[in-house]
Formats: sequence, structure tokens, C-alpha cells
Amino acid sequence: MHCVDVLLGRKQFYSLSLDGRGLGEGDGGKEAPSPDTSHEGRGGLGFTRYAIRTTGYEVFNVSEIKIVNATGLACPQPVVLAKEAIEKNEKVKVIVDNETALENVTRMGTKLGCNVATEAKAGGLFEITLTRKTDTTIRDIPVTCGASSSATGPFVIVCTEDKMGRGNDELGSVLIRAFLHTISQQKEKPDVMIFYNTGVKLAIQGSEVLNDLKELAVAGVEILVCGTCLNYFEVKDKLDVGVVSNMYDIAAILSKAGRLLYP
Repeated sequence: MHCVDVLLGRKQFYSLSLDGRGLGEGDGGKEAPSPDTSHEGRGGLGFTRYAIRTTGYEVFNVSEIKIVNATGLACPQPVVLAKEAIEKNEKVKVIVDNETALENVTRMGTKLGCNVATEAKAGGLFEITLTRKTDTTIRDIPVTCGASSSATGPFVIVCTEDKMGRGNDELGSVLIRAFLHTISQQKEKPDVMIFYNTGVKLAIQGSEVLNDLKELAVAGVEILVCGTCLNYFEVKDKLDVGVVSNMYDIAAILSKAGRLLYP
């Protein structure tokens, strides 16, 4: 018998028998509803002839894939449940019913270093499959609602200069180094960092903050560097972290930002 574990939105785990044989009383199971029946209105999983066994809050590891039914749940619950599942399993399939949850879970999986695959299903459902990469340790990252949420957007830091504050340039250089190092070490990191005008000099070879910016990039922070500015200062060939961006992308991100920080 092959079983698949299911994690429903209320954090209860079930095992599903996929070979048509119920678990039976001897297995501590009970017969499931008819095929494609929704659990508490949260989207049928489409299995035929299965049996369900409640295993409580702890993950019941009897299969290679964990299914998380996060339909009907508001942010950040789909992300929370997906993160809990991938911390204890090598492969997780998350079922959601809106594009906001789709993008949030996808972004979380990418930040955790997982292989992520998505598929649109009938009835407005989406499946996100998260697979741990070999020898990957799941890092502790903050759970956030991403850019597509109508109430919130991405946390964006914009560096318009290679220093922080006005008045004394030498002091400003010290302050921007301290600021970026602090950002790289704190638990809640930005979703996107944008560098333009003289701020692009922070991302080129020889910059004293390169190590901090690279650490942020590894942690999943998207680093965008203005291509026009790189060309203006004739340093495009010296870019050492981030990707060359344009005003179209920068304007789009700024217009959707939930929080904007200008150091």
C-alpha cells in the first residue's frame, strides 16, 4: 500500500491509501467520504477510494510527499503551513486557491533554497511542489505576505547614494556600511533592494559593502542595479552583485511596495 500524508489548514494530518484498500479498524482508520469530497469546504483532493487515518499534529512520515491543503486560508497561513511541512519532509505539495498564496508560497520556497514547480489546476486551484535540494538545510526566515497582496507589498530598500545622510561625506560612508551590515544580519530582510544614482557604486568591485550585499543575495533578497546609472559612471563592467535593471522594473516594484526605506 502506498500512502500520502495530507496536512489540512487546521493543522491535522491524515494518511491516504491510494491503492483502494482502506486502513480499516485494525489500522486505526475510518472510511473517507466519496471521491472529490471537500474537507470542511476546502477543496477536494480528487483521490478515488481512499481511507483516512488521523495522526494528530505531528507529521506522520509514511510517504515521499506531504500534501498541504491551504485552500480558503488567508495570508500568511498558506506560507506558515508550507514552511512547517518542508521543515520535516523532503518534498511537499501545497494546494492553494488564489494567486496571492501561489506567489507567496513560491517565493518562500525559493528563499528556502528549494526546487519549486507550480501548476494551475481546474476550479481555480494551484499546486506548488517544493523539493529540498541535496544537502540543503532549511533556514529560519521570516514568514511574509508577498508583493501580490492587495493590503501589503514587498519590503523594499532604496539606496540612492553611496553614503547615508547629508552633511559629512566621510561620516555618510561609515553610516551606510554600518546600515547595510545590520540589514544583512537582522532576521527580517527586505524582499528587494534597489540601487540607483551613486548608490550603484555600492554594488561594484572594490565596494566595502560587497560581502554584506552578497550575503543578502544568498538569503533571497533581489538586488536590482540601475543600468543607466552604471553606464553613466562607466562602471557597468565592474558590477559584482545583483542584476542590471531598468526604470520600467524599478518603477513597477516601487509602485507595489508595501514598505519603502530610503537610508
